[in-house]
Amino acid sequence: MKRTILTSFVFCLLILSSVAQTQDHQKLIDLDLGWEKALLESDVDFLSNLLAVDFVWVHNHASLIDGKEAVVAKAKRIQAGQPNDTRGRVSRDQKVVILGNTAVVSGYTVVDRGKSPVTYHFMRTYVKEKGKYKLLANHTMAIPDEELKGK
Repeated sequence: MKRTILTSFVFCLLILSSVAQTQDHQKLIDLDLGWEKALLESDVDFLSNLLAVDFVWVHNHASLIDGKEAVVAKAKRIQAGQPNDTRGRVSRDQKVVILGNTAVVSGYTVVDRGKSPVTYHFMRTYVKEKGKYKLLANHTMAIPDEELKGK
């Protein structure tokens, strides 16, 4: 009898853990979509709250490396009237991997800046602090058109 109760208890814990993990996966995908939307709309408050103090964004082939200050400053400049040619940002094929308090979200984003949209592969690292995820690192890499077939 005790063994059956213990087995049932362990089984229930595994189910609850699986449900919580699934909820965190969806929460991270939603948060990551919020990041894309905040970039598109230059949402200074969202970016300021999402980005970790030591945030680092490595752009295509390390052609540019931004920190939190640079990302927020650019959003502020756009809000103040600096032209912005980004018309759309659409993510797809997101995958989430969680290990402890660290999560990695990867996938593809198509960024529309006019004549020819560019597809980027991204990998973002989120860290859970005080029950809230912060974006710590972002790496984006443009995919040449000839390599896009099948992606």
